[in-house]
Amino acid sequence: MNFPRSIRWKLQLWYGGLLLLLLAGFGFTAYQLESARQLRHIDEELQQRLPMLVDSQRPIPGDRDRRQFRLSTRDALLFDQTGNESFYYVVWLKHGEPVTRSTTAPEDVPQPKAGDPPNRLRGDVRESFLFPGPGDCVLVGRSIAPDLAGLRQFAWWLCAVGVTVFAAGLAGGGWLIIKALRPIQTISAAAQSIATGDLSQRIQTQDTESELGQLATVLNTTFARLEASFSRQSRFTADAAHELRTPLAVILLQSQNGLAADHLTEEQREAFLATQRAAQRMRRLIESLLTLARLDSGELSDNRAPCELNRVAEETVRLLQPLAAEHGASLTTELAPAHCVGNADELAQVVTNLVGNALVHNRSGVSVHVKVLIEDQHAVLTVRDTGQGIAPADISHLFERFYRVEKARTTAGGHTGLGLAITQAIVTAHGGMIVAESRVGEGTVMTVRLPLALRGADST
Repeated sequence: MNFPRSIRWKLQLWYGGLLLLLLAGFGFTAYQLESARQLRHIDEELQQRLPMLVDSQRPIPGDRDRRQFRLSTRDALLFDQTGNESFYYVVWLKHGEPVTRSTTAPEDVPQPKAGDPPNRLRGDVRESFLFPGPGDCVLVGRSIAPDLAGLRQFAWWLCAVGVTVFAAGLAGGGWLIIKALRPIQTISAAAQSIATGDLSQRIQTQDTESELGQLATVLNTTFARLEASFSRQSRFTADAAHELRTPLAVILLQSQNGLAADHLTEEQREAFLATQRAAQRMRRLIESLLTLARLDSGELSDNRAPCELNRVAEETVRLLQPLAAEHGASLTTELAPAHCVGNADELAQVVTNLVGNALVHNRSGVSVHVKVLIEDQHAVLTVRDTGQGIAPADISHLFERFYRVEKARTTAGGHTGLGLAITQAIVTAHGGMIVAESRVGEGTVMTVRLPLALRGADST
């Protein structure tokens, strides 16, 4: 799976990002609301204590400008408590000096100014004040360190809940995404099987009313039409090849009879020979078309049995040694035991086509090396030549029917351009794969990989 371009991961990233944003917004809002609630509660407690301080001021008899401060015993208990949540008070009169303060009040409490907000925050201290008369000020405060510690604990609790919800949300979202994309994976798998040649594959779906179910129905209809069209094409190819066999046999017979006649002129003999060569080339083309038609319909590979790929290659190479000598080529082998399940005749045709191409379509003196080995639970056949190589632009078309690499290889020898297409069809029918690698001026390597036979299977 390609991580950056995967739809699944893109949806997961978008979903995770949105969920994280929502959780962060919820946590921030919850923290701010809790902080405001606690601060409002503290302010209410402070405001409740201010009136009793104002009521505790009494004028001094005989002195209109001076007042005395006397707090009742019950009210004094509210300010004499010790601990982190103890309240304190400070009272200023007109001359600006504190007239009285509680024992718990800090020494550096600044006197508020007229027009200041009635509540203020100094570090971890919260204070409220009012001005009962011109120049007079009454202030009540207390430490909010315990409240700040509680808010920190609340923040950590929000983080822990957020991480838990985020992890659970990612897991649940991932499960939902996988379930939602499963029909797309089914469609992709079916399409990939069809692309490799299995036109009988169909997309299995239970919900035909959903959008993906309707898409699967349309694709199944398209695949069925494609299979029917391909079957008609294969039948037409096979029928046409069969029909051409009889007139072609007549042409070959007549040309042979004509060549056997006496008193032929040189011109007549050359005409009969040309006719015979053209008929033989047409016969090879017809046989190739019939082979492809049978491979497309799955008729050829039904008779399979355990066989030794190294022996198949050894016998085939032995038969091709005269062809190598004719082209002045060196044909060598390196064959390790490798058992696979298949049709020995078809596998021999694979070796013949690959080695024959390497010998015929290269210049004289080429070296061709055939190797069989076991690699990654596969029987591997490689045919390596030291010829002129194939251009990169031609490699991708190499297994197409009737395709020839005109600039790099000669078309002499009456070849039909179907050899590699037949080779690929045979390898695919055996559950294997074939890969071509080439560098211009260095040569070409054909690699065939076939599944190994199960242990204990008898070889032929």
